[in-house]
Amino acid sequence: MGLLQNLDLTTQIQEKADYKAKLLKYQLDLLMLQRRLLESKQNLIIVVEGPDAAGKGGVIKRFNEHLDPRHIRVYSTIKPTEDELRHHYFWRFWTKIPAQGEIAIFDRSWYGRVLVERVEGFATKGEWKRAYDEINHFEKSLADNGSVILKFYLHITKEEQLARFKKREEDPYKRWKINDEDWRNREKWDLHNEAAEEMFEKTNQPHAPWHLIEGNFKWHARVKVLRTVAKALESALGKTKEPA
Repeated sequence: MGLLQNLDLTTQIQEKADYKAKLLKYQLDLLMLQRRLLESKQNLIIVVEGPDAAGKGGVIKRFNEHLDPRHIRVYSTIKPTEDELRHHYFWRFWTKIPAQGEIAIFDRSWYGRVLVERVEGFATKGEWKRAYDEINHFEKSLADNGSVILKFYLHITKEEQLARFKKREEDPYKRWKINDEDWRNREKWDLHNEAAEEMFEKTNQPHAPWHLIEGNFKWHARVKVLRTVAKALESALGKTKEPA
C-alpha cells in the first residue's frame, strides 16, 4: 500500500512536559507568523484529511489555540446540501478561500471527490478520475495568486481506530463524535487506503504538497503538524517580495 504502509505509527513523544514545551514553542511561532501573514499579500490554506478518529479535530484545536481568531476560519466539510449538489463540487469551496492575510482550515475538503465519494460510489468513475487534474489546476491557480497550501493526511492503524471508537461510545461528552456511518466506513478500510494512496500519487505538487502524519500518538501528530506549518509559512513569507 506504499506510503501509508511505510509510516512508523509507533513514533511518539514520551513525556508530557516535552510535549507541552514543543507545542507552546510552535504555537508562539505561528502567532508571530500570523502577524507577518496579515501584512503580506498571501494567505494560508490548510487541508486536513484522514480516517475517522485520526485526531484531525485535536490538531486543528491546538493550531488555533493561540492565534488571532479574527483572521482564521475552520470549515468542516460535511455531506453537500441539495443546492450544492446542483453545482460543480468546487462551488461550495470557492467562497471559503481566504482573503490576503487570512487563514482557512478545511477539516475534510474537495478531496472528498477522490476519497469518500469514490469509495461510496457517490461519484462515477469518470468523475473521480477527472477530479485529479481539476484539483491540481484549482490549487495551482490559488498558489499562483499567493496562497500557501499545505495538505495533511493523519493516519492511524485500524486497531487504534477501533479503540478510539469504543472510547467515544463510552464517554457521554464524546458520544456525538461516533455514528453508524463511522462504523460502515470502517468496513471499507482497505478501499479508503487505496483511494488515499492514489490521491497522494496524483495530487502531490510542489506548490501544494501532501504531508503524511503518524497519528497513533496524538502528541506527536499535533507537534509535527504545527512544526510543519510554521516552517513552511516562514519559508513562504521569507521569499515574499513586493513588486518593483
